[in-house]
Amino acid sequence: MISRLEEDNKVVAILTMSDSFRMFRGNRQNFQEIIKTGKDMGYLVYVLTTRDLIMDSPTVKGFVPSGDQTWEQKTFPFPRIIYNRIPNREDEMRPKVGRKIKACLQHPKIDIYNPYFFNKRQLFSWLDKSRHTRQWAPSTKRLKGLSSLHDMLKQTPYLYLKPEEGKAGRGIMRLKYQKNKNLPFRLQIQNNRSSTTYKAASLERLWRRVYQETRDESYLIQQGIELASLHGRPFDLRILVQKTEHGSWSVTGVGARMAGIHSITTHVPRGGSIEDPEKLLNALFGSEQSEEILSKVRSAAVQIARQIEKGSECQLGEMSMDLGVDDAGSLWFFEANARPMKFDEPMIRKRSLERIFKYCDHLIGRRS
Repeated sequence: MISRLEEDNKVVAILTMSDSFRMFRGNRQNFQEIIKTGKDMGYLVYVLTTRDLIMDSPTVKGFVPSGDQTWEQKTFPFPRIIYNRIPNREDEMRPKVGRKIKACLQHPKIDIYNPYFFNKRQLFSWLDKSRHTRQWAPSTKRLKGLSSLHDMLKQTPYLYLKPEEGKAGRGIMRLKYQKNKNLPFRLQIQNNRSSTTYKAASLERLWRRVYQETRDESYLIQQGIELASLHGRPFDLRILVQKTEHGSWSVTGVGARMAGIHSITTHVPRGGSIEDPEKLLNALFGSEQSEEILSKVRSAAVQIARQIEKGSECQLGEMSMDLGVDDAGSLWFFEANARPMKFDEPMIRKRSLERIFKYCDHLIGRRS
């Protein structure tokens, strides 16, 4: 017997990886909240691993909560929409996983949105192709050895080194040239919740340390931006952008993250803190200019999301991004994430969960 939900195609699978110890990987609380919101909005939602996604089967084995901390596996109808939450790039790059994602993209009756993680270098390349979004991107080049670092330092004495495939601030370094110092070249390397500084008389000497940190990974060199700061702690803005029931991009919410005292990034796992963006901007720019900046942030985030989707040539449904504000109130784009982490701000969180399924309504309605 076919259920009403199956008739309406209101079946959503949260895609992740299998785990021999815990059944599946990913943030279980996040999955529980997604499943509950989907149920409240008339959807059948379950967790599905790439291993259990059998493309030519009418049913699949999926997981749902059976208690506060427990999950059970059941048989479910094949999903109409796949919400990709594969937790890391290494898993996504496995040949078997890649083939499953490709099969989903080619399937005539499935919509999978946000099929792939973003690559930092590609993001800046896509933004550079539009005169509208180019204005917000700091100068960004690939690290190709000492000479490339030397060339960028000639343009600006303040740089960031970032892994192309980095996540949550991992592997980020800051390089400054301060000509009035005895050891003018200074490299700060981000640790878990603090940073270590190395000083050298020449870039050639400092390069040994840079090479040691970057030799096994592709890195970018990026123009450093002096972010607006309060009490000596810089901050940036975290914006969640999602598609609505009309299939158009819209800002779900804006948060702020302030760097920890000894941190070179604003990421909370690295010592950063969650702040109110309006309070921070009001304290620095006054209420009128603060309102104007937040309006520009929302407009820029939507334009950037459109350009990233265009560049990716994939159907996207959501992304989070980091935008910085400098002392003059100008905006700068630093990062976009195809798998946004949970926003801790309650109103943003609630709206974000609802918008997942409002966009599902659009996808189902478009095909029917």
